[in-house]
Amino acid sequence: MGPVREHLQPIRRLYAGLDDLASPERYLFTPSDIRTLVPDISAEAYRALLSRAARDGRLERVCRGLYFYRPARANTGSLLFHAAARLRAQEFNYISLETVLSDAGVISQVPLNWITLMSSGRSSRIACGRWGTIEFVHTRQKPQDLLDQLDYDRRCRLWRARPAQAMRDMRVAKRNLDLIDWSAANELV
Repeated sequence: MGPVREHLQPIRRLYAGLDDLASPERYLFTPSDIRTLVPDISAEAYRALLSRAARDGRLERVCRGLYFYRPARANTGSLLFHAAARLRAQEFNYISLETVLSDAGVISQVPLNWITLMSSGRSSRIACGRWGTIEFVHTRQKPQDLLDQLDYDRRCRLWRARPAQAMRDMRVAKRNLDLIDWSAANELV
């Protein structure tokens, strides 16, 4: 940060820093990402700064630990997937279960704005406000054992199970199989 920016009010420094970092591809920020832009203020002042940025409409809380920076002008159609990738960046995750089977036409009814992923982290559901819900389902499977069952999805920025693997995951995770169109599912195996 240059000498001119250091003398700006914290809110202006915050916005200037986010403007420099943000792009249509990079629009989700963690509190620690944001904190580095204003390291010299107290924890209390930092919380007040986040609240003000939210009131101003520049930052929007997606979920605990993740903020959407509106001026980035991002296409938010993949926001849940990008949020999942950011939230569990240190874990092995891949899109699977109902999300993959719905995309493959094997499940006809799936909740809107709800994505399902297998994760080496713990199982949890994360509410993401108006965007929907991310569901992580714990798996003990290792990446090396699934190499031929996963493809990288650039749009989502995550690995994606092939439909046959998603079916196996459904059984292992003891998911409800009532909505499966078995004639479509049998074509996958």
